[in-house]
Amino acid sequence: MASTDRAGTAVQSVDRAVSVLETLARHGEAGVTEIADELGVHKSTAFRLLGALENRGLVSQSRERGKYTLGAGMLRLAGAAAVRLDLSQEGTPLCRELADEVGETVNIAVLDDDAAVNVAQARGAASVTTYNWLGRRTPLHATSSGKVLLAHASPAARDAVLDGPLPRFTDRTAAAAAELREQLAAVAEQGFALAVQELEIGLNAVAAPVYAHDGEVLGALSVSGPAYRMEEESLPRLAKRVTATAEELSRRMGYGG
Repeated sequence: MASTDRAGTAVQSVDRAVSVLETLARHGEAGVTEIADELGVHKSTAFRLLGALENRGLVSQSRERGKYTLGAGMLRLAGAAAVRLDLSQEGTPLCRELADEVGETVNIAVLDDDAAVNVAQARGAASVTTYNWLGRRTPLHATSSGKVLLAHASPAARDAVLDGPLPRFTDRTAAAAAELREQLAAVAEQGFALAVQELEIGLNAVAAPVYAHDGEVLGALSVSGPAYRMEEESLPRLAKRVTATAEELSRRMGYGG
């Protein structure tokens, strides 16, 4: 019963925190008393909520006026959401075209901490599975998209993955940091990544980077399919088509390189 009560309290706190953000978005700025009145809570509760949000950069306080406003952290979150939305909107038609051409499943993935998350997907006519990869978090070291994202990540982000555990999903998974470093260096040099039965037995994939206007890698566009159809020796040839589509998406995202 106690755990249920704690869960209910946590949900209530999250709901109130969101209400604080909505209040500040509506009014532009507000003091502790105003927020407490709006939420119908004691001032001490409102102060604790504001303190937690301020620690995360989601609200900021004017020391002169004592008023709170939305913080720079909200811009960061909104910017990341906008990029994913733009990438999905611009990429979905290209994914459909490529899926129709090659007959396999096409995905666009973005980096999300220590995983790749698929934000767009299209299935080709030859696809034998109805599995939905959209929104799924996949390991960086065992997928073609993950390797692309990891190869172009900041050194700190890359080292955090390489220094951590690298679970072995099949006997083809790169579970040693030295082996993975070699693969990532090759990805950066050749401009695409392969995953040959590394996440699942019988599943192969190839991915290429998608660039933003400033040259930063926004995501990875991949084609995946069964190994009996996407044979290992054919993947470098398929990589040329995947890379061409990724380059077109990069252009649509403002990249001129």
